Amino acid sequence: MSRIPPHIIDEIMQTSRIEEVIGEFVNLKKSGSNLKGLSPFVDEKSPSFMVSPAKQIFKCFSSGKGGTVVSFLMEKEHFSYPEALKWLADKYGIQVPEDKPQTAEEMAVITERESLYIINEFAKEHFMQNMHEHSEGQNIGLSYFEERGFRADIIKKFQLGYCLNSGDDFTKAALRKGYKKEYLESVGLTRTKEERSFDFFRGRVMFPIHSISGRVLGFGGRTLITDKKVAKYFNSPESIIYNKSEILYGLYFAKGDIIKYDNCFLCEGYTDVISMHQAGVANSVASSGTSLTKEQIRLIKRYTQNITILYDGDAAGIKASFRGIDLILEEGMNVKVVLFPDGDDPDSYSKKVSTTELMDFIKANTQDFVSFKTSMLLAEGNNDPLQKAQIIRDVVQSISLIPDQITRSVFTSEIARVFGFDESIVINELNKLRKSNIAKELDEPLIASNPSLTDTFTEPTPQATTATEVKHPYSIQEFELMRVLVKYGVFAITTDHIDEHGLAHTVEVSVAELINHELAKDQIAFQFPLFQKVYQQIVDGLASKTLYKVSYWLRHQDPEIAKWVAEIETDEHELSPQWLLKYNVETNGELDKLKPLVINSIYGYKKKYVLSRIKEITAELQELGENITDEQFQDLLSEQVVLERVKMSLMSKLNQTID
Repeated sequence: MSRIPPHIIDEIMQTSRIEEVIGEFVNLKKSGSNLKGLSPFVDEKSPSFMVSPAKQIFKCFSSGKGGTVVSFLMEKEHFSYPEALKWLADKYGIQVPEDKPQTAEEMAVITERESLYIINEFAKEHFMQNMHEHSEGQNIGLSYFEERGFRADIIKKFQLGYCLNSGDDFTKAALRKGYKKEYLESVGLTRTKEERSFDFFRGRVMFPIHSISGRVLGFGGRTLITDKKVAKYFNSPESIIYNKSEILYGLYFAKGDIIKYDNCFLCEGYTDVISMHQAGVANSVASSGTSLTKEQIRLIKRYTQNITILYDGDAAGIKASFRGIDLILEEGMNVKVVLFPDGDDPDSYSKKVSTTELMDFIKANTQDFVSFKTSMLLAEGNNDPLQKAQIIRDVVQSISLIPDQITRSVFTSEIARVFGFDESIVINELNKLRKSNIAKELDEPLIASNPSLTDTFTEPTPQATTATEVKHPYSIQEFELMRVLVKYGVFAITTDHIDEHGLAHTVEVSVAELINHELAKDQIAFQFPLFQKVYQQIVDGLASKTLYKVSYWLRHQDPEIAKWVAEIETDEHELSPQWLLKYNVETNGELDKLKPLVINSIYGYKKKYVLSRIKEITAELQELGENITDEQFQDLLSEQVVLERVKMSLMSKLNQTID
C-alpha cells in the first residue's frame, strides 16, 4: 500500500465514528454519556468495555487495551496502521490515492496473512462470475440455488458462486493473476498431486465464509453429485486466517439484527442460515459442520446474552448437541430451544410458510433447556427408575454449570417440581456437582472428596484482577505529572517569575512550558521509557513553539502512546450534569482548579524523586560499609543533607507532614 497523505488521514479520523465501527463487533449499550459492552479481547461476565462517542476513544478495563478507532482495528483484526486506515476509508467512502497498481512482485512483499485474504477475495469474485456468466455455472450452480428457492438478492447478498468442473479453471486464473501457488494451496483452493495442480472445489457450489468485518476467510463447497462415496460438503482447511472453531457462518450479515432483537438463532448449516435470512429472520447463524465451541459462543455473547437453538427432528443429532447447550450455560448465557416437525429443518420449513407463520411457530415452540432436555431424555427412559435417576443427574449437571446462583435456584425448583422430588434432594445433588466442577477447575481433588462440604458448599471468590492491583512500571507521581502534561499542556496558567533584577512578576505560560521549566531547573527526568518518548516530543515541540492537544496524541502513529493517552482520557465513572441542574450541586472539574493541580503534580513528582534518591543514598552507604572512602562518605552525606532540606521545602509547599 502506498503512503496515505496526512490530509487523507485527518479526513478518515474526522469522518470515522468509533461507536459505529466498534458496534459492528460488540453489542454496545448506553451507560451515561458512554457506551458499554462485553470485551472482545477477553472472556468476561460483566461488561468492562467502554466507548466514548464524545472523545472518540475506547477502553477495555479487563485487558487494559484502549485507544482510537484505528487502535481498535489494529488490536481486533490484527491490521497494520495503514490497513486499519484503509478499512475505515472503504467503510466511509473516502478515496485513498494509490501511486500505481500493485504488481505480482509487489504483492510478494505483502504479509502472508494479507495475501491469503486477497486470494480468497479473488476466488469469491471468480466463483460468482462463473455462476452468473459461464454457461456451466448458470446451468448447474445457479439452477441449483434457484431450485432450492433462493431469490436473486439473497444469492447476491451471501456472495454464492460455483467452481467449474474443468479441473483447474480457478488455479489457472489465479496463477495468471500472479498469486503464489503455495498460498493457493495454503487456503485450500488448489491441490497438487504428482506435480499436477487442480481446483479443490471443482464442480461444487460455493459458500464464502466471512469474518465479522466481512473479509473472506474460507469456503464451504457442496457437491451436486448424488454418489454416496463423494463427501457432500468440503470446507477450506484451517490456515492462519481461518480457524473454524472461532467462526460462525452468517454472523457478518446477522450481527446487526442480533443486537436489534437481542437474540441469536443458531442453525446447523449454510442453507438453514440463508433461508432464515430470506424469510426475514436475519439474526440467524450456523456453526457449519463443527460442534459448538466456546469461542463461537463468545462471538455471539458480544452481541446478545440470548441464544435460541433451532433443531430438526433428528434425535441422535439433538442428543449429540447437548454438550453445546452446556457450554452456553457455562458462559452464563440464556439458551432456549425450538424443535421443528419431523422431516423439517429451518431451511425447508421457512419455505413452506410465511414469515409471520414461521415466527409464530418459533414463539409457540420455544422451550427452556430444562424442559427440552428432560423431555428428550424421558422419551428414551421407558419409565426405568435407574434411567430416570440418571436423567435427573444429567439435567442437574447442566444446571450446575450456570454461574448465576439465582438462575440455578429457579431451575432447581423447576426440576424438583417436574419430577416430584423434595427440592432439598435436588439442591444436595446440585451442590455435589458444583463441588466436583470447582475441584476440576482448580485441580484440587480434595475439594470434591471432602464430605463436610456436601451440603454447605459455596463457590470460592475468584482472585481479583482489577487494574488497581496491577503493578505498574512507574510511580503514581510520575504517572500523574505526565497525565497533567498531556491532558492540559496547551492550557495557560499564571505563575510568578523573578526577573534579572530580582523583581517578581506575574506571567502567563502554558502548562507544558511550566512543567518543562521546573524539571529542567532541577535536572529531573521521567523514568518510564514511554513517558520519556512523549516528554521528548513535547520538549521538541516547545523548541519550535508547538503545543500538542490530546487529539494529536490519540491519533499518534505509535500505538503504545495512543493507547496510554486513551486510558487517561477514559473516565469509567462520569459525574452527571444533573447534580447541578436538579440538585444545585456544583461538580467542579479539573480545569476549574488547574493551577493547584499542576503545581501539586510538579511538587509531588519532585518529592517522589527526592525520596527515591535519599533511599538510594542510604542503600549505597549500607552496601559500601567499612569499605567506603572518606571522600565517598562526605559526598553522599552532603547530597543527603541537601535532599532532606529540599524534601522539607516540598512538604511545606504540598501542605504535607514529613514522613
